[in-house]
Amino acid sequence: MTNIIIKELDENSVNDVQEFLFKQIKQEFGFDYVPEWHQDIVKMDEYYINPNRNNFFIAFDADTNEIIATIGIRAYDKNFNEFKGRYYKEDTASIWRLFVDRRYRRRGLASKMFCIAENFANNCCYNEIYLHTHKTLDGALTFWTKMGFIVTLDAADELETVHMDKEICGFEIPMPHLNFDYAVEF
Repeated sequence: MTNIIIKELDENSVNDVQEFLFKQIKQEFGFDYVPEWHQDIVKMDEYYINPNRNNFFIAFDADTNEIIATIGIRAYDKNFNEFKGRYYKEDTASIWRLFVDRRYRRRGLASKMFCIAENFANNCCYNEIYLHTHKTLDGALTFWTKMGFIVTLDAADELETVHMDKEICGFEIPMPHLNFDYAVEF
């Protein structure tokens, strides 16, 4: 069994998290740093550490101290024309950078990471969560619909982007049962 530790991002972990994220992006999408898409990774303190209602969570394999999963949550800050007047930073959180190392997939870790992020959003009094994903990502649409998200727009673009949202229930979400031991450290 693998012992997993999940904690909040701090200044000491930023470089390692950036390296993990760019490695995952290269594996999943086949490209490197793109300035207009990856500013949150380059400026993690501005996007996730400093704002009170934003956060970034990291999962480590406690035996190797290796980063194995991430998820970011922040106030909605996009200006997609399609969503003008629909989402506002005051009441809408957005999910970013949910990645799980391929060796640790299909064990419930992504669900655990999302539950932590959703509980954080609930505690910050957000009313809903927005995200976008891509049809090209194996299992992404199925995963997010299992987490309670509904498709709000299929962009039909070259990246096969799908926009989704979920209403927050207003109560603590129980953590899913996992088939490995873990400790949550905050």
